[in-house]
This record gives sequence, C-alpha cells and structure tokens, in this order.
Amino acid sequence: MTTQLNATRQQWLTARLDLLEEEKALTRQSDALALKRQQLPRVRIDKEYRFDTDDGNVSLKDLFGGRSQLLVYHFMFGPDYSAGCPSCSSIADGFNGFFVHLENHDVAFWVVSRARLPKLQAFKQRMDWSFPWASSFGSDFNGDFSVWFSAEQQHQGGIEYNYRRELPAPEPLAGKTVQEWQSPGSEGPVAQIAAITGTDVATYTRDRPGVSAFELIDGTVYHSYSSYARGLDGLWGMYQWLDRAPKGRNETGIWWRHHDRYGKE
Repeated sequence: MTTQLNATRQQWLTARLDLLEEEKALTRQSDALALKRQQLPRVRIDKEYRFDTDDGNVSLKDLFGGRSQLLVYHFMFGPDYSAGCPSCSSIADGFNGFFVHLENHDVAFWVVSRARLPKLQAFKQRMDWSFPWASSFGSDFNGDFSVWFSAEQQHQGGIEYNYRRELPAPEPLAGKTVQEWQSPGSEGPVAQIAAITGTDVATYTRDRPGVSAFELIDGTVYHSYSSYARGLDGLWGMYQWLDRAPKGRNETGIWWRHHDRYGKE
C-alpha cells in the first residue's frame, strides 16, 4: 500500500472516518467475542496442584486469595533458564500497573513458571517487578495446561500447543520453528531468544507462553479459558502502541530485549 503524503486535512479526515467505521466494527466484534469467552463451559479441577510462593507452599485454590476468579500468565522460565524469556518479560513489564486493579475487582492475578522460586525472585528483583510470581517446579500444572513438554514429546511429535499437534522436532533444531521470521546471520530468531535465556533452542521451546482463567464456585476450582501464541497479542502492551504508530510493528526479526539491556548490547 502506498501512503499518501501531503494530504489536505479534509482528505485525511475522510480517510480517518472510513477507518473509524472499521475500528468500531472490530470493537463490537471484540465485545461479542469476550462474551463468548465468558460463556465457555467449565471443567472441574480435581488434581491437587502445589506452588511455591513468597508466602510458602500453597494450592491452586489458595492463589485465589479470597476472590472468585483467577488469571494466570504462564511465563516461559524453565529450571534450566538463566533469565526469563525476553518476550514474556516484555509482556510482564505491563503487569505492575494493572494487577492491583484486578485484585480489587474480584480477580486474582498470578504469574507461574517452572523455575525454582529463588531464581524467579532474583529475576523479579532485577526487573523491578511487584506482581505475584509462583513456582510450579515439580508440579504437573504446566504440562496439564499445555505450556510445558518433555524432550520425548518434542522429538516424537507429542507436543500439542495452541490446540494443534506439532510435527516431531528436527535434529538439531534450526531456531526457526516457533516464528517464521528471517533474520540476518546464520542464527534463526528462536535461537537468538534461547541464547538470551541461557539455553539452547530445544530446551527453550519445551516451555511455552499462555494465559489461563479459573473460577472458584462453592469451594471448587474450575478451568474456564486458556489461550496461547498469537492469542496473547492483546496482552502484549508494546504491540498495542506500535499498531497505532505510523510505521506499525516495522520488524524483521527479534529487536526487543529485557528492558535493562537496551543500549548495552
């Protein structure tokens, strides 16, 4: 598409009003989709999941903190990582501002990762985050909610992520299996991100991002919703701003970093 330069204000306004109609239609469609999310059937959770938190070892029910709803962000930070996934980290940079509002609107909010709690606490301090973060180390939680897979599943085609089964991973993983972007140099973008976390591609991609919602009804926990991959775009605050910038996302590869690494690499 060719952008018209030096348009008159009236030409701009005419084009903007046409776009406004499409934006309004998308907003209405988004509202209708949100209602359908709320109307999904609930699945009773009978397994006892345990988490390590700043306040000790707790159950899934405890994460509600007296509220009736719970939102969990599945943050990619495996036990073998030396740092959290930079993509998850850029999403998490927005959590500090809103989680307190959720907690005062009957919605508990937690970030959950597989790394041991001391590693999560150290990274949380480094990033200057305040949201609650729990370790699911030793739990089936991540596997049961399709955000962690074993090496055997990876090699044998047993990964079912984002409601689709993946083909067996090639040997060795080339670093271009999660995103199709092409970037300069011999390394693919996934390999670049894996290196930032201190892992290789195979280890890095066994953990995956996602969000899950739960409801507490008469003392019983129910699962209501989960979303993965591009389904998380709406939670990635920087992209909502870039989508409104003149050049949009304007990316050809991995450009984002942990927020304390800009200007240092």
